[in-house]
Amino acid sequence: MIQLMYFVFIPSVYTAAFAGVKYIFTRIGAGEKVGMTSFVTVLLVICLYTMVFGRFFCGFACTFGTFGDALRALYIKVCKKRKKKPVKIPEKAVGILCYMKYLVLLLIVLLCYSGVYEKAQGTSPWDVFSMIHAGNFRLGGYGIGLVVLILLMAGMCVQERFFCRFFCPMGAVFSLLPVLPFFALHRTRKNCRKGCKACAKICPSQIGLPTDGSWEISGDCFQCQKCIDICPQKHIHCGIRKLKGNEFWFTILRALILLGICLRLGL
Repeated sequence: MIQLMYFVFIPSVYTAAFAGVKYIFTRIGAGEKVGMTSFVTVLLVICLYTMVFGRFFCGFACTFGTFGDALRALYIKVCKKRKKKPVKIPEKAVGILCYMKYLVLLLIVLLCYSGVYEKAQGTSPWDVFSMIHAGNFRLGGYGIGLVVLILLMAGMCVQERFFCRFFCPMGAVFSLLPVLPFFALHRTRKNCRKGCKACAKICPSQIGLPTDGSWEISGDCFQCQKCIDICPQKHIHCGIRKLKGNEFWFTILRALILLGICLRLGL
């Protein structure tokens, strides 16, 4: 419900935040002063929110992430109905693709810095997606972006959180941010069943959870909380132990805080 709400009513947070990244490096490349524009403000506030609450935005509020989840669910449903095994990307390829988002971010930063990015208009898949989402199907000049979007959609079907894990430049920004451990997901590892890796297997990012008291928080955790649902011992919880068992309400609270931020920023 949270994903659907943000998808329908507040789809522009992702593009507004990334517009801040592009603006900053475009201005730096031109040797001009970086002002506190609305886009820069959105970028800084969403980054600060991520540092406190983890990548909750990616897991629940990103329109592109929600779109990918829907495509993946539809693909799995079709495969089950046709009694066919879903196609999966090989593990070796997944390990390599995880670094692609940093290359995408670096490429865009360099294009903005050199002043070339504006000339590449029509190649951005998220621009095409935003236009379609807004009901604008006049995609003349956006042929390359449309082709890239279709390829990403195919990837979203065969790999959970395909765009978020492998090609999202904002995901690269978020994964580089330090995350406070207080609200990140932890597990009481000493009580885990021997050989149980249920949380890692169901995780869209296939990452291990930090043990209680650890500050080593992975920047690739989308806060989807599937690990909480799958844990047979119910040992996974937020960094604040007193919140254990109340993750549902804490999720609602984080969604409302983010909603308040978005409304305050005029998104």
